[in-house]
Amino acid sequence: MSNSPLVSHVHISPNRTSPRTHAIDTVTVHCMAGNLSVEACGNGFASPARKASSNYGIGSDGRIGMYVEEKDRSWCSSSAANDHRAVTIEVANDGGAETGWHVSDAAYRSLVLLLADICRRNGIPELRWRGDSSLIGQVGKQNMTVHRWFARKACPGDYLYGLHGQIAEDVNSELSGGKRKKPGPEQKKPAGFRCIIT
Repeated sequence: MSNSPLVSHVHISPNRTSPRTHAIDTVTVHCMAGNLSVEACGNGFASPARKASSNYGIGSDGRIGMYVEEKDRSWCSSSAANDHRAVTIEVANDGGAETGWHVSDAAYRSLVLLLADICRRNGIPELRWRGDSSLIGQVGKQNMTVHRWFARKACPGDYLYGLHGQIAEDVNSELSGGKRKKPGPEQKKPAGFRCIIT
């Protein structure tokens, strides 16, 4: 099992289970709930007391860090079963809760490229998203999961959650050799998008 060649920073966390007990067939995109660099995110996962990690992290500048190798399970989604089968990715936020935890265009583009790379190397032919938690584990119907399905959390934030269909479309375009110049959330962002905090 290999790791992504797109990584520019490595800081392996002690917070992992080695090896994972399920083949990789799922991806789980998380938000950092902060604008951390890949170095800062790795430093946070370096503490055993934190009891948390992810396979990868993406900064707002688009750089990609690796904290848990793909052969190992990260401690990321509040679900051991999910984390054993999923590659988990934390994405930095250049906007706060009032924006639904917005991410930069550079982070979004790197997310699409990283997900396409993960799919290619792990034999995942396409990403599928229906936004239906009852389909967890039914990867022929849906192979993207979110942290909020496993814990009382808003992760990955309303901004990225609302873009999961677009993320799947952009990744699948990459996988099929599509010639999109700049995949990004602005292409199909709903008019008048706003996050309402209650």
